Amino acid sequence: MKVSFGVRVLSMLSALTPGLAFAEWNLNFTPASTLLGAEIQAVHDLVMWIIVVISIVVFGAMFWSILKHRKSVGHKAANFHENTTIEIIWTVIPIVILVAMAFPATRLLLATRDSSASDITIKATGYQWRWGYEYLDEGVKFYSTLATPRSQIDGVTEKTSTYLLEVDNPVVVPVGKKIRILTTANDVIHSWAVPGLAVKQDAIPGFIRDIAFKAETVGTYRGQCSELCGKEHGFMPIVVEVVSEEDYQSWIQAKLTVAGAPSFDPNKSYSVTELVAAGEQVYNANCVACHQAGGVGMPPTFPAIKGGKIATGSIQGHLDIILNGSAKNPMMAAWGPILSDMDLAAVIAYQRNGINSTGDFLQPADIAAARSE
Repeated sequence: MKVSFGVRVLSMLSALTPGLAFAEWNLNFTPASTLLGAEIQAVHDLVMWIIVVISIVVFGAMFWSILKHRKSVGHKAANFHENTTIEIIWTVIPIVILVAMAFPATRLLLATRDSSASDITIKATGYQWRWGYEYLDEGVKFYSTLATPRSQIDGVTEKTSTYLLEVDNPVVVPVGKKIRILTTANDVIHSWAVPGLAVKQDAIPGFIRDIAFKAETVGTYRGQCSELCGKEHGFMPIVVEVVSEEDYQSWIQAKLTVAGAPSFDPNKSYSVTELVAAGEQVYNANCVACHQAGGVGMPPTFPAIKGGKIATGSIQGHLDIILNGSAKNPMMAAWGPILSDMDLAAVIAYQRNGINSTGDFLQPADIAAARSE
């Protein structure tokens, strides 16, 4: 069987560099599922061919001049100062080319920002490091967090095809409907980007910006925050599930039902064993990125939980900093708006009795009382 030259070269490179991984050689955009995305790709391809033609003409003329007018074949350098005609030509032609490329590009840019007459409006808030979503018309609100197991991130188990591109709560939208996304951020600049839907919009603290899309095909579309928003920048993916109108309405009703029924009994007194077991899951999903497994931390920015003065000191002070964040360390976010009373009680119990051994803990009812103060 004949093996191509390219395959032989890659095989040699792989043998010489066994520790390096070679990415897929994809040369185009992610296939678009929106009409606007298809237009964007068409304009991109047109501009690319224009660039190719210009490059061939310019470099062709340059290399031909170098080859045919070199000193070794008897040519002498010409002495001239200026040529008005040539200067006009090489000024006018590029201007015409740029205007010809700018017109369709500007039209598409304005079209991506046209969020008028939208069917559904979703507010997307960036946090370090997760997304919060609020369906403004339906009253549905939830947080979307990376669902890739920590064992894959740490290299203990094999990575799947959706490594770092899976979440616990995806955004669900109906097919064929215009979706308006309002973006903002709670801490630093994030960016809501889904290539398959041809959308990308920065999320800036203190500002509301918008972008819109209309998916034409049912399916799952994945993206990531595309701003360097901090240590876990690569760990806050975006997943959008485009479904039928019937499935969308069923999903909305299910979300409203879950929102109306707490996942825990607010009046129950949980044992420390129950709280620590639940708190370990909350810690691994929300805290381990900064404070590390076992609570060893990364001082000074991310202090250690194990033996730390907060997790071994006053339990009320511990609750206050988790509930409201830290004024001294802006990297410590306020988890009160994000986690439930049960989650907060559980993670405090885990930090104080799973990582440390203080013996004290709080109940969900204590968290609810602290919120109301």
